[in-house]
Amino acid sequence: MSQPSTQPFDLCPNYQESAKAKTTIPREQKKRKAGKSSTEAASVQHLRPGMVLLKGFVKPEDQIGMVRMCRQLGKGPGGFYRPSYKNGAKLNLWMMKELGSTTRSYGPTRPFDGAQAPTIPDAFKMIAQAANSTANEFPRINPDVCIVNYYTNSGKLGLHQDKDESESSLTKGLPFISISIGDTAEFLFGNTRDKDQATKINLESGDVLILGGESRLLFHGVSHVKTDTAPSWLKEETGIRLD
Repeated sequence: MSQPSTQPFDLCPNYQESAKAKTTIPREQKKRKAGKSSTEAASVQHLRPGMVLLKGFVKPEDQIGMVRMCRQLGKGPGGFYRPSYKNGAKLNLWMMKELGSTTRSYGPTRPFDGAQAPTIPDAFKMIAQAANSTANEFPRINPDVCIVNYYTNSGKLGLHQDKDESESSLTKGLPFISISIGDTAEFLFGNTRDKDQATKINLESGDVLILGGESRLLFHGVSHVKTDTAPSWLKEETGIRLD
């Protein structure tokens, strides 16, 4: 890829500290304890060996907190940047890496601008570990690498494998955990990079997808984002941009 765009990016340009919107979180979802699923009906779906989908796992308060934290980190040094292809065309997403690993692809600073990457917020680790425990299919983990992707309305990501972690991690099939917040995304996965052969599922705000074990190196991507599908309370509470 060519030199990424590192201009400041505000994830929540419409958020005003002094004039927050009245909370519109559904009443039945307000009393959930930290780390618990957002609704009693949150389901655990075993899609294939090593692939687990937790529907509606992240409760609204935690979704709001994660968006606000991403906004704070994303505006600062080492925050959001927009990757580019070799021909200079920009990808339809913004990326932020919050790192703790020293593998060949993940290090303490970004190679293109030398910026120090933020550390992973403890709240993010807690949600990931709670999801992993709920799935009850994978070894316990202490997350040390976090990548945040913000997709525009035209955002997408081609089928790929996540294999930049340590050789030991990949050999053990330790899971990576994906948390969806905002608009619904059509997620693709399959055994090859052929999108015509891939399976499609919808990832909605609050869903958690876990890939580990036999599915750790599954090809996966995002075909498109479904606009105007984010919960109204998330938009009102955070001012998150959905463009």
